[in-house]
Amino acid sequence: MTVAPEAAMRLAVEQADSVKGATYPNPPVGAVILDRDGQIAGVGATQPAGGPHAEVMALRQAGPRAAGGTAVVTLEPCNHHGRTPPCVDALLDAGVAAVIYAVADPNPVAAGGSSRLAEAGVKVTAGVSADAVTRGPLREWLHKQRTGLPHVTWKYATSVDGRSAAADGSSQWITSPAARSDVHRIRAAADAIVVGTGTVFADDPALTARLADGTLAERQPLRVVVGERDVSSDAKVLNDDSRTMIIRTHDPHEVLRSLSDRTDILLEGGPTLAGAFLRAGVIDRIVAYVAPILLGGPITAVDDVGVPNIAHAQRWQFDGIDPIGPDVRLSLVPAAPGRDD
Repeated sequence: MTVAPEAAMRLAVEQADSVKGATYPNPPVGAVILDRDGQIAGVGATQPAGGPHAEVMALRQAGPRAAGGTAVVTLEPCNHHGRTPPCVDALLDAGVAAVIYAVADPNPVAAGGSSRLAEAGVKVTAGVSADAVTRGPLREWLHKQRTGLPHVTWKYATSVDGRSAAADGSSQWITSPAARSDVHRIRAAADAIVVGTGTVFADDPALTARLADGTLAERQPLRVVVGERDVSSDAKVLNDDSRTMIIRTHDPHEVLRSLSDRTDILLEGGPTLAGAFLRAGVIDRIVAYVAPILLGGPITAVDDVGVPNIAHAQRWQFDGIDPIGPDVRLSLVPAAPGRDD
């Protein structure tokens, strides 16, 4: 059956999503090879650093069927020789007739693949499903390329009235097993999870990514504890399930400098740490899991964010609203300048 380019790109995005967190410092890229009849001949995703890129993996699966076919890739094929040869070389050697990609490579060292392909007579189409890719698997990597800073997502769970715990401090569990499973999926793709010492003392979290059966996921993010208080050697966050970094500061900017080699940071701290990061203006995305329960009481999801009145409110806009079991997952990004709705 002939596959449309948009459908092939959706499959490429799925491939990219499947390797998020495992390709650093390379971006998570997906690729699909359509043969000359428009049928899927090969799929692939970027392997861990030093391994083949997505195009090469898809070409290997396609074999001779790639000749005269089309490569559909989430990111412009690279045109430089790093740990591996340029993907442009592999595509030209395979004899593809066309290349479709979603997002241009912003890295000047790797860019130029589309021009070289076009000069060799390959038909090149750019920008197909670009929004799905920039908001999906390449979100964090593109942010790092653009700003030089890690992408920070603040993740939290709350009742519908904005409480992160009941009045007695109990918080397990506000959200459903489905929502908690989704959190573990996000953790497994992150480079680091950041919490404050207050969360460690109150909840004693392990901060690991786990599978549905409770076992540890193959890949674990770095666990980061922020604050000046000593953490007990018996704390779960110091067990052998993953590596842990202690950062003796309350300054979000210092935290990010200490994690400058990372791309995707997940902030899971309590209301004090979340407020500090929001005041510092270093949160790039909010992911909130909202449960249909009412708790009341004084324990809110975030403390002071430096807003003296409604006119100075921090403005965010929805990036996604998705049901997760009985709960709702809200994704938000900073509102565009001038937007006040």
